Amino acid sequence: MAVKLYRCSVQWSKHRRHPCWVVENALIDAGIKYERVPGPVRKSKRDVIFAGSGQRLYPAIQFENGSWYREESSEMARTITEGWLMDRAGLA
Repeated sequence: MAVKLYRCSVQWSKHRRHPCWVVENALIDAGIKYERVPGPVRKSKRDVIFAGSGQRLYPAIQFENGSWYREESSEMARTITEGWLMDRAGLA
């Protein structure tokens, strides 16, 4: 199952503390197929993320079934690393 990773448009930043990179790197390390969806820098323009997750913050994950997952990046990375990501979509 592929997921969509909604992240900032600063995709060149691979700093280990950059929230979007922390989650993207966890997806890569876990071997989870994902589609990168870069979005607007301004929070006021993040309507798609707000409609799905109720927040205007990056990163956010959308599952194929249409459900969303959004927490602090460290929590998201932990969920991915521990193999619980698909539970967040109710698909495990």
